[in-house]
Amino acid sequence: MNLPQHPELLDRLASAYALGTLRGGARRRFETLAREQAPVRAAALIWQSRVASMNELQAPAEPSPAVWTRIDNLVRAEREKTAMAAAREAKAPPPGGWLRSLALWRGTTAAGALATVLAVVTAVGLRDEMGTQIGELQAKLSAQPQIEYVAVLNDEQASASMLVTFDPKNGRLTLQRVGGYQEAADKSLQLWALPPGAAPRSLGVLSQEKLLQLAADQRDVREVPALAISLEPRGGVPSETGPTGPVLFKGALIQKML
Repeated sequence: MNLPQHPELLDRLASAYALGTLRGGARRRFETLAREQAPVRAAALIWQSRVASMNELQAPAEPSPAVWTRIDNLVRAEREKTAMAAAREAKAPPPGGWLRSLALWRGTTAAGALATVLAVVTAVGLRDEMGTQIGELQAKLSAQPQIEYVAVLNDEQASASMLVTFDPKNGRLTLQRVGGYQEAADKSLQLWALPPGAAPRSLGVLSQEKLLQLAADQRDVREVPALAISLEPRGGVPSETGPTGPVLFKGALIQKML
């Protein structure tokens, strides 16, 4: 299936991939498509960055009192069962040989079973809370900026280094570093639009922050097939001169179907 031709399905799969609910063969197929198709890779990166930003703001989850009550009740019941078994064994003659090993094995199995039960009960108790939190997270994500253009800028080794998105509603470009490149203190990265049949046009100079935004108009990106980032002297160079340093990252600018 050509996922870029089905934007709603691509968005759902990318969100499920970022949230970790896309599993097994479906997850592996999505990863294969992301490696082969830039729009799929871009969608995955967008949702991963959204979830990461939400995680930073999410308060730590604490189990509800009901969860601890269930655990306490299970522990008490297991203790009573163990005490009753010990009383019965005290009345019986001391076991020997394989009977002693059997008693030890049963005790070890009971301890393991208790640990398993406690883990399951904790997971069940937290499931509703996690479901509520995921619902809240998805609601927050649905209020994210409207993204119309996406570009994944790669280095010479074809490794993703910068994710660029354009939000026409708010008139801004958002750039997120997804690679490990860091320019020197006396250098700046500069973003360029590469219009067909025309000279490169500067879209702004990047700060050294991992996530930053640049003001932009839809005219700046309309009918621009690709973007590039060059390494320039600190503060960048005038747009009229074009890039003067090496072009480090470049990639196609893709218009999404809204």
